[in-house]
Amino acid sequence: MLPTPSTSHVDFNRIYEPAEDSYLILDTLASEAETTFLTQRFGRPSYHSGVSASPLVLEVGIGSGVVLAFVTAHAQNILGRSDVLSLGIDINPFACVATEETVQRACQSNPALAKGPGQQLHSEILLASINGDLEAPIRPGSVDILIFNPPYVPTPGPLPSSPISHEDGRLTYLDENTEFEAGSQLLALSYSGGKDGMEITSRLLKRIPRVLNPIRGVAYVLLCQQNRPAEVVDSIRQWGHGWIADVVGKSGKVGGWEKLQIIRIYRDYS
Repeated sequence: MLPTPSTSHVDFNRIYEPAEDSYLILDTLASEAETTFLTQRFGRPSYHSGVSASPLVLEVGIGSGVVLAFVTAHAQNILGRSDVLSLGIDINPFACVATEETVQRACQSNPALAKGPGQQLHSEILLASINGDLEAPIRPGSVDILIFNPPYVPTPGPLPSSPISHEDGRLTYLDENTEFEAGSQLLALSYSGGKDGMEITSRLLKRIPRVLNPIRGVAYVLLCQQNRPAEVVDSIRQWGHGWIADVVGKSGKVGGWEKLQIIRIYRDYS
């Protein structure tokens, strides 16, 4: 079993704390079925891509960084290679800062990657975290592996907005929010999914064909029971052009339904 990255340094008053959904993603990516799939796709040169370039791993909505850190630190086990480029995006700027430390700590704890106390990570690993909205800052067709644990809880009314401003390069609270109120709003951003819990997820799903590498790109998206995952899978399969959606992870049955599911989205050229 691969060790879970430490998040002891993370301020969970304003950053989403790893929970069942986070750990389901870790277990799914580390499963024999997924490591076999990913190693075949990325572990060696393919007919389509020739010499296999270092995979770009993008997590949208990084939170504490536990998932991105897990994939980065254990890339050799999960992808069959350690030369990954790790990138995270979150609307919460505190999550971006925390993620950098989470990944650094996870890689330093892996003897195969660590260079020693106070030294930088192995040169094959690049980490950046971007404060932004979904995949908007990313060049089309550049992402090899996209991971998304979205705000999936159905919530009434309009979606919350960020309580933070970036004027003059400084982080300031909007509308005279106290630090506690701002923290509560930041946490709400991490789980509020609007109607059917799908408002944010639907936005990203529409952009997956644009952002993924057209040859080897693959996305992992987490859904809950209220998101109607069977309908989501069916709609993706209607994209055509070789797009496939499979359920590859399940957790917590409720009344015969899986409470959480992870779907893998990719193109099959066979």
